[in-house]
Amino acid sequence: MILLFDIGNTHTHLGLANSGRVIKQADVPTAAWLNGTAEKPLVKFTGGARLEGAALCSVVPRVTPLVGRMARRLWHLPCLELTPRTLRGVGIDYPQPKTIGPDRLANAVAARHRFGAPSLVVDFGTAVTFDVVDRAGNYVGGIIAPGLTVMTDYLHEKTALLPRIRIREVRSPIGKSTEQAMLVGAVHGYRGLIRELIMELKRALKSHRLPVVATGGYAQLIASKLPEITAVDPLLTLEGLRLVWQAHQDASVQHRGSKSVETLRRLRHSAAA
Repeated sequence: MILLFDIGNTHTHLGLANSGRVIKQADVPTAAWLNGTAEKPLVKFTGGARLEGAALCSVVPRVTPLVGRMARRLWHLPCLELTPRTLRGVGIDYPQPKTIGPDRLANAVAARHRFGAPSLVVDFGTAVTFDVVDRAGNYVGGIIAPGLTVMTDYLHEKTALLPRIRIREVRSPIGKSTEQAMLVGAVHGYRGLIRELIMELKRALKSHRLPVVATGGYAQLIASKLPEITAVDPLLTLEGLRLVWQAHQDASVQHRGSKSVETLRRLRHSAAA
């Protein structure tokens, strides 16, 4: 089994995967790595599984080494960190690759593997990110906008009379209370934002049938009335991590095989001499 960590600003998404897919997922607060409370839920999540490897992507640099150290301490596992240097499965056509969020690279790998190229990922996290894989199979950039909860929490924090709301579907476009009015603006308005940005990207890529996969916390809610989104996959980032880890393993096996063949060839040559 492979242990996967997608370390985000608010939550760390844990995954367990076999050689073919992610089979189990759970979340822990990312703050748990800093306050020392992550070990217990992590051990409970793995449930005694026999682990053969670990991989992570992280947008919180100060947490990254803490996760790697825990994987080594608990299971004696080296932890592959997804970076532009360790990336497999897509190319990069971007001016400063080191500035790309590793979770966005993982999304691009999974999207290309599942949908081919070109393809587009919309990830509904603390920020909503759009990540583009072009026809050549390269990650070429995307869009970053405020996340849904960031927008609604900001309204609550910066105004005296607007409440903090729980994001959910609202049917009528006319709010009959302050909360309903905020929900209309958040959910209906957010769909308008997503739709327009998808259309802009389709025009830029000259692809009217562009596969669009959504992932992240509010993916299902927002995608439910957006036909422009063709698939929802809550495990997309973890699946990208799994694919990168597997690619490194396959390359390692191939390298060892090549060395063995070369050693055998030399032995035969020496025996013949």
